[in-house]
Amino acid sequence: MTIAILLLGISGKSQLLFAAATYNRNHDTFRFEILIAVAAVLGLLLNHEFSVTEVLWTFSIYLESVAILPQLFMISKTGEAESITSHYLFALGSYRGLYILNWIYRYYVEGHLDWVAIASGIVQTGLYCDFFYLYITKVMKGKSLTLPA
Repeated sequence: MTIAILLLGISGKSQLLFAAATYNRNHDTFRFEILIAVAAVLGLLLNHEFSVTEVLWTFSIYLESVAILPQLFMISKTGEAESITSHYLFALGSYRGLYILNWIYRYYVEGHLDWVAIASGIVQTGLYCDFFYLYITKVMKGKSLTLPA
């Protein structure tokens, strides 16, 4: 437990140091509070059972499904993304694609079907679709990720 807290602290500090160098308050106008509020309400209303751990887990799943929206909003506002950001977002989206394979595997092998995870994953994957198209047609061809005018 102590190691986990230490790792979270180190990770958080490194994120703050990195973000401070690249943060632009003029472009960051996304209201993330709305995402948190909606995920909290959904976590309370749509879960498997009404217990603290289940509600918190469900809240985290719902929040994860829309957590990419601020970054996508920033890309749409600036019209471009740095190469490292594009690769990072593609890796995050690919991770979600691997989760889809996990759902299929668990359904056929274990008979397990988790509607909360599947619905949230479909939402998250849908949010990535436009980005994936731009990534494949531009970044993988050696161009920078810029949005069409």
